[in-house]
Amino acid sequence: MIDPYCIAGPFIRFLNPETAHDLVIGALRAGLVPSPKSFESSLLKQSVWGRPFSNPIGLAAGFDKNAQAVDPMLAQGFGFVEVGSVTPQAQAGNARPRLFRLPSDNAVINRLGFNNDGIDKVASRLEARARKGIVGVNLGKNKETKDAISDYREGMLRLAPLADYIVINVSSPNTPGLRSLQRREPLQTLLESVLQARWQVAPKNPPPLLLKIAPDLGEEDKSDIAQVSLKTGIDGLIATNTTIERPKSLIDKNARESGGLSGQPLLEPSTRVLSEMYKLTAGRIPLIGVGGVASGADAYAKIKAGATLVQFYSAMVFYGPGRVQMIKRDLATLLAADGFSSISEAIGSDHS
Repeated sequence: MIDPYCIAGPFIRFLNPETAHDLVIGALRAGLVPSPKSFESSLLKQSVWGRPFSNPIGLAAGFDKNAQAVDPMLAQGFGFVEVGSVTPQAQAGNARPRLFRLPSDNAVINRLGFNNDGIDKVASRLEARARKGIVGVNLGKNKETKDAISDYREGMLRLAPLADYIVINVSSPNTPGLRSLQRREPLQTLLESVLQARWQVAPKNPPPLLLKIAPDLGEEDKSDIAQVSLKTGIDGLIATNTTIERPKSLIDKNARESGGLSGQPLLEPSTRVLSEMYKLTAGRIPLIGVGGVASGADAYAKIKAGATLVQFYSAMVFYGPGRVQMIKRDLATLLAADGFSSISEAIGSDHS
């Protein structure tokens, strides 16, 4: 079967990036994007947080901010989908232009600023769908909110009953002051408060709570995050968000735009942070590796570095959603070649 993105891709990439994204979301909602025959392998199956994952490859937050294409993306073959970031109140985000392709570098820069429809609309969409597949919700704070904790608590209270896991995003570079919440004392206060809200709204079967961290952290910051994560008892970390760094290797004309850089240049630094967090947490909590994944080899590198699950998004800009099938197939081949009978055996194998 010919990947339809091979035909539509050149036209989509001719459009403004944000217009192209909206067009793809609309096509998915309308059922105009065919679902491929999904590659499945027993090597890729595992249970995480008591939930069955048919494969470890997920859709990262940022693509489906408003939970408009959850089921169509699951049908593309993703093992799980993460929606958001979503804030309590709808907000327009930063001024346009705010999304830039860097085709020469296989990268993307965004300074969107948590543009989304707000938790009520996202909740109504999640309530309207059949509860199938694994769906996480990524929470942010409104730009003008002074009490960040209240925003994250509100998101937890409203969306916890509808999510298979919840993510606290304090690592986007596009909301002023947000990354300061990764420091030890404010982070511990935030996580403890959100955990309390979780038990309040979902005492019997609370969704796992994860923290998404930045790649641009100092050694003390990483140590503090690991210690706070273990002390508070959160269920996992996502490493990493986009970077504000600009590698010297970038050559695209858009390379100096402000915002968070994602895609291929993020692969090495994000995997390094992932590996460090695995060591700092002694492998005691699941990690989701994200940043620069575009192939089975990239996903395998994350898993060996300590990732239980892997996400990608930017590669879809250049290769389309069908990329997930290639990643799964190649990952299974690599696992088998190294003698692993299950993906769970490979997690953190670089540290053995």
